[in-house]
Amino acid sequence: MVRDLHKDLVRKYKRHGDAICRHWRSFGAAQRTSCMRAGAVNGELLKHSLDASMGNVCKFIPEWNLRDITKPGSDALLDLFDHRTSKDLCEQYCFEIWQSFDIAPAHRDEVFAGLASAVNAGLLVPYEIGQLVLNRQLYLLQALNIMIEDILEEGSKTRNTTSPPKPQDPTTLADAVSHLTVGSKPAKISLPDLVATAADQRDALQDYLGLLSTHPVVFCSDVNATFFSRPEVVPDEKGRMLPALTDKHISPAVFDSVHNAVRSAAIWNYLSRLLELLEANPDKVLRPIILQELANVCNLEYSRAQAAFKRQVQTGTGAKWFKRLYNVNDKAGNALVTMKGNSDELASSDPQLHYMLRLCHPDTTAQKAVSWIKKLGDLHESRPEERDKLHEREVQAVFDLAIIIGFIHDLSPAVSMPGLSRKKCQHFVSRTKDLEAELNELKKDIDLLDYASPIDNLLEPGMAQSALDALDQFVIERAGTKMGFLYEDLIQDCLADLQKQHQQAKAKLEKVEYAAPPVLYIPEKREERVEQRKEKEKTRPSHSSVYEIAPQSTRPKEPDNLPTMSFNVTSTAARVFSTLFSKALARGSVSWASFGAAMAELGFSVVPKFGSVYTFIPPSTLAVQKPLTLHRPHKSHIEGHLIPIFAQRLKRTYGWGEESFVVS
Repeated sequence: MVRDLHKDLVRKYKRHGDAICRHWRSFGAAQRTSCMRAGAVNGELLKHSLDASMGNVCKFIPEWNLRDITKPGSDALLDLFDHRTSKDLCEQYCFEIWQSFDIAPAHRDEVFAGLASAVNAGLLVPYEIGQLVLNRQLYLLQALNIMIEDILEEGSKTRNTTSPPKPQDPTTLADAVSHLTVGSKPAKISLPDLVATAADQRDALQDYLGLLSTHPVVFCSDVNATFFSRPEVVPDEKGRMLPALTDKHISPAVFDSVHNAVRSAAIWNYLSRLLELLEANPDKVLRPIILQELANVCNLEYSRAQAAFKRQVQTGTGAKWFKRLYNVNDKAGNALVTMKGNSDELASSDPQLHYMLRLCHPDTTAQKAVSWIKKLGDLHESRPEERDKLHEREVQAVFDLAIIIGFIHDLSPAVSMPGLSRKKCQHFVSRTKDLEAELNELKKDIDLLDYASPIDNLLEPGMAQSALDALDQFVIERAGTKMGFLYEDLIQDCLADLQKQHQQAKAKLEKVEYAAPPVLYIPEKREERVEQRKEKEKTRPSHSSVYEIAPQSTRPKEPDNLPTMSFNVTSTAARVFSTLFSKALARGSVSWASFGAAMAELGFSVVPKFGSVYTFIPPSTLAVQKPLTLHRPHKSHIEGHLIPIFAQRLKRTYGWGEESFVVS
């Protein structure tokens, strides 16, 4: 830990040292104090070097005190930085790379006599003192690493500080699961409704990926959430916690943030494609194949959403109910975390945590999860203050989990879904797991610290995009193509496999010889896969992936094949659409009721779906006869990050823009 923290400090100070010195010398006492307190537990610090109010802290790191460091004109902090970064650990304390050994009692006097000169010179100390020295080094290095981040944040005038958008800010969990019934057969929902629901979630996730790649604050917020929810920060069986502050985990966190967004969008894209195939009325041979593939992919998405939810709970409100298994990793290479204790004892004392822990439990299937998610939603409806106790990342994770739970709940009666199969129709599941394993292996070698150390450096001009460009190039070099194309090709391969399986099954049913080999997914060796991708890249059309993370300016424009429309509307409706389509950074707010009224003025009818999902159906007079499914936003107001999302959805579906509406 000490070595890692020292290496981090040297690298960051070498890169940001000039800015740190400039900012620090321009700060007054108040700003200096603010920086120091920001990185301290509960803001508690020594008032001076002899301050005993914090116990033995003054004996370990007396120089880390407010009086000496925050005094205007004092360079005490800069002197600390200089000493701790210009000297190696051995120079900082004669012999920092400790080796320890025990002396047998019979040889104690003889050994100590031979080591007397080293002991007297302070080069050799008892084990207990060595541990104290290392603790002092650890505390100081942690404090200095954090201080760099706080000074850069306090002093920067160029950071993008726009409020971070989120993909969907749900109303309440109760809204999202209000349609779920427990203990009775769920109401049957039409297949077109399910197609619209899957398309809506697909579009929302693709919109979020777009925001992630074009809004540095979104990207930085996501990376921070990924970094600080790592399984390694969960204490092990003995209460030991791996260091969260070492920079070696930052680059993988950046990689995971992008990969998670791409993978989620790809899964829902494939679900949408499968439902569209069903809606096209396939024959009796193809239909069961599609249904089995659909069931397996739904289970894959539920497992992904449950794992993401568990990750947030085990490092959030439920931290005391999990333990990390020492030196044990899961299939993805992450530290393995399991639940501990019996959460049933919380049923009365803390029902919210009880329900959340039940949703995290590995035995809780999507079907069993219906009752727990419903109870959690009912609790939030009757006691909204309980929801406020959760971390924002937990709220979003539970809503994402509710989406797939509700989707599976509605899907089963609508299309007579089969059960999960571990053998049949594993096209997408097998390929996805293999691709995830490949990318998880690659991320161990990625280095993005020039842009993302500290993480909030992503807010500086050009840093987020440079990090994304470097990530793109890294994946191309190691995997043969961009991450987005890896998932696009995966989807196309799976759809082709379904057609082959259909032809084989049909030929078998009709007792006709079919020469094609069985549809089996046998992954090639990694080197062969990479070479095949590189060859395919040479013949790929010059277009970007739908999951592109390149700069917005380099992305292809959407085809302008929608009819140009102009509407005469009232001034009230005009204000709604003007707010949505305005190009200003601060676009105001639109109430959900006002939006609905404006759409109704254009002749749209609204059909409520499950929870906060609504479908707007266009009038017969509209040139584009396509319904639009949207989520009613939190507190029933479209604002902040939702403004561009709504505008993008309206533009993509109907071709509307600010110029489409004229006050009558």
